[in-house]
Amino acid sequence: MDALTTGTVVFDPLLPWGVLAALAAGMALLLVFAGWRGLLGAWVRAIGAAVLLFALANPSLQEEERDPLSDIVLVVVDESASQRIGGRAEQTEAALTALEAEITARPNTDLQVVRLGDAPGDGGTLLMTALSEALAEIPQARLAGVMLLSDGQLHDLDRLPPLPAPMHLLLSGQPDDWDRRLVVKNAPAFGIIGEEVSMVLRVEDQGAVPASEATGQVAVEVAIDGGDPFTARIPLGRDIEVPLVLQHGGQNVVTFRVAEAEGELTDRNNAAVVQINGVRDRLRVLLVSGEPHAGERTWRNLLKSDAAVDLVHFTILRPPEKQDGVPVTELSLIAFPTRELFLDKIDEFDLIIFDRYSRRGILPGIYYENIANYVREGGAVLVAAGPEFADASSIYRSALGDVLPGAPTARVLEEGYRPQVSEVGLRHPVTAGLFQGEAPEWGRWMRLVELDRTSGDVAMTGPGERPLLILDRVGEGRVALLASDQAWLWDRGFEGGGPQLELLRRLAHWMMKEPELEEDALVAEADGQTLTITRRALDDAPREVTITGPDGSVTVLPMDTVAPGRSQAVFDAPEPGLYRLAEGDLERVTALGPAAPREFEETIASGAKLDPAVRETRGGIVALSEGVPDLRTVREGRVAAGRGWIGITPRDAALTTDLRVSPLVAAWLFLALAALLSVAAWLREGRRA
Repeated sequence: MDALTTGTVVFDPLLPWGVLAALAAGMALLLVFAGWRGLLGAWVRAIGAAVLLFALANPSLQEEERDPLSDIVLVVVDESASQRIGGRAEQTEAALTALEAEITARPNTDLQVVRLGDAPGDGGTLLMTALSEALAEIPQARLAGVMLLSDGQLHDLDRLPPLPAPMHLLLSGQPDDWDRRLVVKNAPAFGIIGEEVSMVLRVEDQGAVPASEATGQVAVEVAIDGGDPFTARIPLGRDIEVPLVLQHGGQNVVTFRVAEAEGELTDRNNAAVVQINGVRDRLRVLLVSGEPHAGERTWRNLLKSDAAVDLVHFTILRPPEKQDGVPVTELSLIAFPTRELFLDKIDEFDLIIFDRYSRRGILPGIYYENIANYVREGGAVLVAAGPEFADASSIYRSALGDVLPGAPTARVLEEGYRPQVSEVGLRHPVTAGLFQGEAPEWGRWMRLVELDRTSGDVAMTGPGERPLLILDRVGEGRVALLASDQAWLWDRGFEGGGPQLELLRRLAHWMMKEPELEEDALVAEADGQTLTITRRALDDAPREVTITGPDGSVTVLPMDTVAPGRSQAVFDAPEPGLYRLAEGDLERVTALGPAAPREFEETIASGAKLDPAVRETRGGIVALSEGVPDLRTVREGRVAAGRGWIGITPRDAALTTDLRVSPLVAAWLFLALAALLSVAAWLREGRRA
């Protein structure tokens, strides 16, 4: 465009405006006095005084040369997830194409397009944030209008910036859109294993719901860890409690799903995933101590220090060499409730520990058989062996021996040795990580019951690599055999001691099936959309994990060995949802992202949220289903929207390239004119006189 030259009169007074005002007031008083005295030249003197004051105000002519700047129309295009359903993306692109053609055809008008997708994490649609960032780079004096191509569902309305021009919302979607949504209104972070956990669900419809779908009940499928689902019938629009029972500790992934109804916008909000941590109410441990010894208190202190453990402890104080014929039922102040503990209520215990216990006629043979069955059905038994384990009274020579992983050779080594972690122990979670770097110089133990390993894994060894700690799985249960009663030496700090507390804690918790101590496990940890998959095993065989995404796509990743018995793979998930992992015979499900994505909480296009902001700028909300509106020019402050049209406001912005200031009248001319008027007034008054 050609440059424009404009001129304006400006004042740069030779005296402060206050002084000029005082002079004007004084002159006015003199003129009033002259008029009162009837002087004929008073009006001539008034003109002369005005000329003098005007000269002191120093009027100047300011000339500017300006280059006109084009107006800018800003278009913000919403490309979030909710804009990619129901044909909205195509509808929005068609509207943008039509607007581009119309705006670029207008003289002195530029178009700027800003696109935004989903916010990181589950931030939703940050439409106002994108608008604010775009406006920060546009001169406000050039902004002629703002147009939002969106479904109106935004999540940062509080960040609406002040606008000097009309803002319009061009609303995507169709008037007959409707959608069904599953909402998990209340889900606990943890639940007690084996007890009911209640979650509150709600199935609600939005939009123009067909009459055939507006009433009745819907079926909700509920599955835990990707297992076989069960179905719950839920009435529409009502909060309903659904009870669940968690079967294992650690993370439980619960999936809820409603079948897609015909004609609804999307099924992305028909499912919800909740992760609940399964915990035990109380860990019940039965500790039966036989021969009194220095390590007895070690077990008791360890178990009593854990607030989550209920400990039942019995100690047999009568030494075996004392045989005086007194019946065993009369050897204690409180009768040993053997039948109640080992027959009636044995299933209530999570762990039974025999600490230097031997057969003394207190427990009948059928009780040992019942303990062995308890292990096979999912229980846990730990045997801390002393010298009595090697003799004829050993509990190995009972039905319990059928489930123990080692057989005594009848030899007891009474010599000092330093316990060592075996090759398998370096991989087993019970003993892995007990030391870092080179083999530790732990304190010595002084006794070892020699064993022949019959099953299980040797996690620790004694002199001559003899088994010291054997861990085994029997049926559904677990058994541990510690071939020494000398762990208390570490507790006392003998020769520097050792990690006695940590070892016994891990051992007890592994037997009670704590998930973080599983030696054969597939673990997944999520950080945003990145999934770190860890495979724990007792060998370093090459492995690969198969990942099945929520859309059914399958990805196979090799796993790298990162530590003895640990392999890892990192997977960048393309979208949130439920992922199934498989490695060998192990399977696991894990959920990425929120229980229900924020973008799909409200899927029906609506201008309700933006209506106050649009009205404040005198803009309008137009449904694209009715066609792309025409573009008109409106003056600033006028209504900028009507039936089938929206308006922009020209700003007439320009860039000043030159500025010149020159006196409006020469100073000598003001002086001559003031003098001439003074002389004229004197002559007129003198002639009259």
